[in-house]
Amino acid sequence: MALPTINPTTTKAWKALQSHYNAIKQVAIKDLFLKEENRADNFKINWEDFYVDFSKNRITEETISLLLELTNQVKLKEAISAYYSGDTINKTENRAVLHTALRGKETDTVLVDGKNVMPEIFAVKEKMKAFTNTIVDGKRKGYTNKPFTDVVNIGIGGSDLGPAMVVESLQFYKNHLTTHFVSNVDGDHVNEVLKKLNPETTLFVIVSKTFTTQETLSNANTIRKWFLKHGKKEDVAKHFVAVSTNIEKVKAFGIDQDNIFPMWNWVGGRFSLWSAVGLTISLAVGFENFNKLLKGANAMDIHFKNEEFKNNIPVVLALISIWYNNFYGAESEAVIGYSQYLNQFATYLQQGIMESNGKSIDRNGNKVNYQTGTLIWGEPGTNSQHAFFQLIHQGTKLIPADFIGFAQSLHGNQDHQDKLISNYIAQTEALLNGKTESQVLNELKKQEVSENEIKELLPFKVFEGNKPTNSIFIEKLTPESLGKLIAMYEHKIFVQGIIWNIYSYDQFGVELGKQLASSILEDINFNTSKNHDASTQNLLEIYKKIRTH
Repeated sequence: MALPTINPTTTKAWKALQSHYNAIKQVAIKDLFLKEENRADNFKINWEDFYVDFSKNRITEETISLLLELTNQVKLKEAISAYYSGDTINKTENRAVLHTALRGKETDTVLVDGKNVMPEIFAVKEKMKAFTNTIVDGKRKGYTNKPFTDVVNIGIGGSDLGPAMVVESLQFYKNHLTTHFVSNVDGDHVNEVLKKLNPETTLFVIVSKTFTTQETLSNANTIRKWFLKHGKKEDVAKHFVAVSTNIEKVKAFGIDQDNIFPMWNWVGGRFSLWSAVGLTISLAVGFENFNKLLKGANAMDIHFKNEEFKNNIPVVLALISIWYNNFYGAESEAVIGYSQYLNQFATYLQQGIMESNGKSIDRNGNKVNYQTGTLIWGEPGTNSQHAFFQLIHQGTKLIPADFIGFAQSLHGNQDHQDKLISNYIAQTEALLNGKTESQVLNELKKQEVSENEIKELLPFKVFEGNKPTNSIFIEKLTPESLGKLIAMYEHKIFVQGIIWNIYSYDQFGVELGKQLASSILEDINFNTSKNHDASTQNLLEIYKKIRTH
């Protein structure tokens, strides 16, 4: 079944939403709390170990009702069915989108071209499990018969960001192996990593679907040259493994066929951490924890697929995001994880969300006449409070924010945890209420500030408030809960893409720069000069002039 191709702005629901927005756009959220006694209970979803509070938003019951009607009119339910059924919903690349199958149950049936892919998925998982265990247990050794101490993941984009984020997020659960990530083609990056490594005890995981990605192959070849200064050519097979579809190129690199882990055409790069692309995750935290990550994601998959939309976490969050993006004109969303472990989470979401939904052509091939995509940014709290929260509180831009917190500390320091979560809760309250002129006045008078000073300071200390937030409160950071959280945002991406009538699973915009880079590299290597614009030509000439000085 093909995805529906409905311009959302032509629907009755969209027009009703526009009228509704005009009627309530000046509404103060705190006034809604005063009017609606049960607002906090009515605008929450309590599911398993997740508590999602979306009451601190500029929405009413009517807003939600109209947004839900929009899902009906753009046929979201039918689209979800096509998504899970293995239909070719990535039409521009003629692919199914089935990363959900990677975390499915062995008893599930998921058909691609009439073939159930679950046996193949579980065969790869068993291979990952066996390989992980032999490395972690020290049974598989390097060329000098020493067990491995370090693992280096070589990839870029989805082959780097997902595994790097998960390993960072789950470092509490890490084993003795030290994990490194090499992604940037910047030679300084790979060489800084190499400084930390012993070739005798390092395993290298090359992740590239085609085994042709410029950044990944450049880094892999540089590392191979470094390795061969110490080991022999035949030793490459003991220290390098690959996740790829290009078997011949991998074997030509020197990697044993038994150490090649397959990828599938129906898994997009930015959604691939659940596959063998997650081998480094498995090595870092153990296969059992990797499998728990998958189980958590599967639980969210089932919730998304089966739960009615009004109680469906990814659907509700996606609708609220569309409300702000398309009606309030909010350009960005902040994702604030109140856990240092989520240090790379916003960075990971940047690719997932902006590469997926940063599109200006709809599924009919027409240029859209509405905003798609949102700018995603964020850092962990409380660090972010002392950085960019000033902009959210008192700046001129409307910036909806997701606050993610965990009730339990992993290391058990209750004093720290109480302070952390008090900041989490307090910030959502401060963004809601702000500080009125009368509150500031009373505050300054209590401080015995002079009348002249009060007059000068008063306007600067007023907070408008009315800043929207979602609170995603989770019992504890575990592999399972992290899997649920990642999958939640994946499905939010899908819902937004369906409503915006765009294809979320291609990324042609990424390719042009790569093509031009190859052309310019030829100009550098062969001292030629193709037909570039004047600015590009000047940059090229300056670089060629000073590159070797």
